[in-house]
Amino acid sequence: MRYLCAVILLTLGCASAPEHHSRYLALGDSYTIGESVAVADRYPVQLARELKLGEPEIIAKTGWTTDELNVAIDKTNPHGPYDLVTLLIGVNNQYRGRSADEYRTQFTALLQRAIGFAGGKTRNVVVISIPDWGVTPFAKDRDRAKIGREIDQFNAINREETLRAGARYVDITPFSRGAATDPSLVAGDGLHPSGKMYSEWTRLIVYNLRE
Repeated sequence: MRYLCAVILLTLGCASAPEHHSRYLALGDSYTIGESVAVADRYPVQLARELKLGEPEIIAKTGWTTDELNVAIDKTNPHGPYDLVTLLIGVNNQYRGRSADEYRTQFTALLQRAIGFAGGKTRNVVVISIPDWGVTPFAKDRDRAKIGREIDQFNAINREETLRAGARYVDITPFSRGAATDPSLVAGDGLHPSGKMYSEWTRLIVYNLRE
């Protein structure tokens, strides 16, 4: 694992994996802040641990939509460049019934900001797809199929814009749907991912960074 992490860090543009104090910025909502799991189980924390990075800088809050994340970035005013930037946002746009067109516009602007924080190095930016919360116990009285279709629509947008920009894209949505039959993938609140789920996301991100 140490050799793999060194290779990944060098790929991200770090001068020397063991000596370089790599900086990681994680942008998002409840999935990034790790609602209902221990700090150590948050996917940004797990990812930083796997890649031997320093403590991640996280700008995320449960309930945030794309525009709210953008405002929070303005207020926080992070200073790049970062060696790695992850972006996962949009579930609350879908949950609140916001339009796909609005999401595209606001997501694309956030993606460009993320690339800026990475010093313009698009391959140092990782966009993570929106998980399907419709399979969780929280959604038992809702139209699960409709939620799934809308999540797919939003993910088609963030995937298209990510690939257009030349950044990396990690599709965790198929695995998130495993929560329909595996309760261990859901946190105690019946809605958010468990640490086990986040561990799988981390594995998928690390695999993507190897490419």
